[in-house]
Amino acid sequence: MEVKTQLKNEKPDIKRSLKELRSVLYDQEWYKKAKNFIVYYVWRGVKKEGDLRYDITIIPPKMLGKEFPKTKGHKHLNNFQELITVLEGQAFYLSQWGKKNKINKIQVVKARKGDWIIMPANCDHLTINPAKKRLVMANWLSKKCKSDYSLFEKYQGAGYYYTKTGWLKNRNYAKITKLRFKKPLKSSPKNLDFLKK
Repeated sequence: MEVKTQLKNEKPDIKRSLKELRSVLYDQEWYKKAKNFIVYYVWRGVKKEGDLRYDITIIPPKMLGKEFPKTKGHKHLNNFQELITVLEGQAFYLSQWGKKNKINKIQVVKARKGDWIIMPANCDHLTINPAKKRLVMANWLSKKCKSDYSLFEKYQGAGYYYTKTGWLKNRNYAKITKLRFKKPLKSSPKNLDFLKK
């Protein structure tokens, strides 16, 4: 089904602006002179299935200074997992585990149209659009899931930034392990019960 058909011209539930992302941006010098704009859009509950909701997110290919466009990033409270698929474009799904400013594990899943990703519970995570075309992705998630943005807000983003010169460590963390890369799933799990908890 085409994205336009799924959205039925509805207004997005979230229009996340550059100003709202200020605390997680790499290029703070660029931000000082940048005009505010919408970095990404989220439509929540486009479809519903029991306790699960199906959301769509669109990230246009507009750079954040030296950094590629990304979501603000958060952690799911109450240990919920998330199932994500790429509908258009390409994505990097970054997830990290640790305590406060010490990251014990950090990984990126590179995904393209048709790929699937299971975002584990108990990790802070975000999505990056590394391409020159818009990224459109969808996810299945429990309606009960709440998000916590505090870690990325406190340490100015994730453990690594994806920039024009590649991956750069975020020096606001005291410890960061080596960035690892993982492959996505090529098909969706047949049963979504693991998302309900």
